[in-house]
Amino acid sequence: MAVKIQIKNGGVTAAAGFVAGGVKAGIKASGGKDLALLCSDRPCAAAGTFTANSIRASSVDWCEYRLPSKAIRAVICNSGCANACTGKRGVKDTAAMATLTARECGIDIDTVLVASTGVIGHFLPLDMIATALPGLYDGLEADGGSAFAEAIMTTDLVKKEAAVDVVRGRQRYTIGGCTKGSGMICPNMATMLGFITTDASIAPSRLSAVLKRVVDRTFNNLTVDGDTSTNDMVLVVANGASGIRITDAAQLADFEAGLFTVCNDLCKQIAADGEGATKRVEILIKGGATEAEAKMAARAIANSNLTKCALFGNDPNWGRIACAVGYSGAKFSDEKMSIRLCGFPVFRNLQPLKFDQKAAHEALRQKVVTVAVDLGVGQAMAIAHTCDFSYDYVKINAEYHT
Repeated sequence: MAVKIQIKNGGVTAAAGFVAGGVKAGIKASGGKDLALLCSDRPCAAAGTFTANSIRASSVDWCEYRLPSKAIRAVICNSGCANACTGKRGVKDTAAMATLTARECGIDIDTVLVASTGVIGHFLPLDMIATALPGLYDGLEADGGSAFAEAIMTTDLVKKEAAVDVVRGRQRYTIGGCTKGSGMICPNMATMLGFITTDASIAPSRLSAVLKRVVDRTFNNLTVDGDTSTNDMVLVVANGASGIRITDAAQLADFEAGLFTVCNDLCKQIAADGEGATKRVEILIKGGATEAEAKMAARAIANSNLTKCALFGNDPNWGRIACAVGYSGAKFSDEKMSIRLCGFPVFRNLQPLKFDQKAAHEALRQKVVTVAVDLGVGQAMAIAHTCDFSYDYVKINAEYHT
């Protein structure tokens, strides 16, 4: 009996036993929602992956120290202030934010995970957070996932949510999540945040292992601008409310497939909402000697600003793609390596192929474009997500702090 991964509406409260919400605490200069809270009605197994940036926010350290865990009850997140590069005071402020949340929810401080996002070098306005928390807690709802997703946004233009039901026979459980991210996106986790929930039951060690595998195939192959944030993290919490336990290899494979579907969908949404982006770009690599080398080629293309600028101009300049493959370090066959741009064969055997440049130019106007490369040396594959690089990216980031 095959597993079915069924797409459904929802985010972090799609799974049973979770409530969430988001409010305006006054942290953001825009006046938008900027404080989010997610709670479970029972202790959760939890795991996380975290930024590889050596300069990191204290919230990252707070969560990494406590995970994996079998006792997490809540996740608090603020936007508008990264609380990064804030020294000893920043560390104390993260602990204070967890303390305030634990006190409001009536739970232990070590069962609270903390995340922050926004401008680096600013201190957390704890007075605003303390004032807003009671109303936030009182307003938590089973359909509050959308408000949570809105409150974690910074330069994002849209909320990013995804959910699936994992079904095998009579067994069914849900995995749902949300992300924020639009700029400073080049996760290397082992200003992107991801929060995922499930009502399946799974041991923390297994949850941690499967999360790392999925993140490496999804968020770690996502880039908008090549900058790895100080605050990146992906957290997953599992409360077991469905009664379904993930114990054997087949069940673990089903769970990984469902988690991959959610994370990959969220990656696509971040790429589509890249700062100033006019299109989402999928980079498909096959024929790699190893999966690691396929990823090297995919990431090199995704991070090539010259390629991204050409795509913004709808210019079928495949030479920039070939150049990126060449410096990626991935092995390729001189005779068999090929490139397709929006389905048009443009390069093979280290030389150009004739193609309809006008038609390719028009194809590049689509909201989703594909770059497909066959390295021609093996069977390994990888997918990377990115976006084009427009004038507006420069404008947004030139004015971000001021």
